[in-house]
Amino acid sequence: MEYQSTRNAAVRVTATQAILNGISPDGGLYVPAELPALSRREIEQLAGQTYAQRARTVLRLFLTDFSDEELDSCIRAAYPGRFAEETVAPVRTLADGTHMLELWHGPTSAFKDLALQILPHLMRVSAAHAADGQEIVVLVATSGDTGKAALEGFRDAPHTRIAVFYPENGVSHMQKRQMITQEGDNVTVCAVRGNFDTAQTAVKKIFTDADVRALLAKHHCRFSSANSINWGRLVPQIVYYFSAYADLLAQGRITMGDKINVVVPTGNFGNILAAYYAYRMGLPVNRFICASNRNRVLTDFFRTGCYDRNRDFYLTSSPSMDILISSNVERLLFELCGRDDATVRDWMEQLRTNGRYTVSQPVLEKMTEVFYGGTCNDEQTAQTIREQFEKNRYLCDTHTAVALNVYQQYKNDTGDQTPCVVASTASAYKFPASVLQAIGVEPAGDDFEQLDQLAAVSGQPIPAPLRALRTKQPRFTAVKDEAEMCPFVLQSLGISGKE
Repeated sequence: MEYQSTRNAAVRVTATQAILNGISPDGGLYVPAELPALSRREIEQLAGQTYAQRARTVLRLFLTDFSDEELDSCIRAAYPGRFAEETVAPVRTLADGTHMLELWHGPTSAFKDLALQILPHLMRVSAAHAADGQEIVVLVATSGDTGKAALEGFRDAPHTRIAVFYPENGVSHMQKRQMITQEGDNVTVCAVRGNFDTAQTAVKKIFTDADVRALLAKHHCRFSSANSINWGRLVPQIVYYFSAYADLLAQGRITMGDKINVVVPTGNFGNILAAYYAYRMGLPVNRFICASNRNRVLTDFFRTGCYDRNRDFYLTSSPSMDILISSNVERLLFELCGRDDATVRDWMEQLRTNGRYTVSQPVLEKMTEVFYGGTCNDEQTAQTIREQFEKNRYLCDTHTAVALNVYQQYKNDTGDQTPCVVASTASAYKFPASVLQAIGVEPAGDDFEQLDQLAAVSGQPIPAPLRALRTKQPRFTAVKDEAEMCPFVLQSLGISGKE
């Protein structure tokens, strides 16, 4: 299988090259030149398989330049590995019949672990194929969860360095502590003055700077990414939507061919895009319900066809979704406009220069056929956490609550009773103060005392990785402006920008 750029369809690279490059030199994102398919029989067979076996079935279709032995070694190293649940991504059905796809049983208690526990191994194999002995420098912009998951995944990986940038005041206390206490000799972390979009835009600019790339090459280094702009980060996420469907089949809650709805709380659009790719490969899906917080740029886009980042930016109780530039929308648009790279390139240039673009009516109609966008503010988020805890004894975090609230809006608007899978993207223990307040308990003390409070009230155990943070000391305290990010990266590599 070959991969092409969303901004230059003539580009052709292998899977290993797409994973190593992270982003195309033209600024576009890599997508499969053709999407593979799974038959109904193949999907049904997944019901009797482990998560690792399901991952092999799906990843084999995309990573065709990996040998069977190479791919198997990557999967064995990731799943179940360091996941607290043997099933890796279990589906739990609530008393009201909602199916929760729990994606937070990994080492950082967030859904990014499902991809970032395998990505370093995919990158290791890719480097052996195509890196020519160069050291891989992984750059990450994070709105909270990706950063820690990437740091943990790449910690002390051979021939690899990783630098993570997070918005100074745009992550939770627990997310920040996870990052600044990160262990490993090959990691560095830096706060950025600004929001996630500031960090993400700067990282993309560093990636596509020809002079910087040439300077790294002189020092036998090359950039790659662990954000969902990297196809190697996105493709493992496709697996868990097939896995959720297989679990529902195995549990007898659906029969093969029954359609499901998928609800995803998202900011950068990668998680829900993975579900869309699964649908394009044959997964029976009725609607994709895209849940946003007060930063409702995606909701407005799906309702009007106009993507406009020229708006107020809000810090919310669901910080991983505090994003106004959703990078992976570019991949969706590439598919919906018939893979017209010139059109996508024009829209992305309009976004860069004017902060907005409007898709054509045919593209909007294609979007609204399968996507529904809804938004949920902090007050609604807290109310949903409380209702779920009281009615279903289910403790959800501030992001999953956004998904549940928007799903209820969708049902009220449409009356649709199609079986629904809700992506539960993080442990409630990552946001203890917000969750405690939502269930009517006044938070007391520091983060760790609040963890104890939440455990006492809920009767649910604190995830071991979060509990272990109590004794870890901060290692990283740097705070930089956007213009200082590139020099910071070069300095961390021991490279002078004056060369």
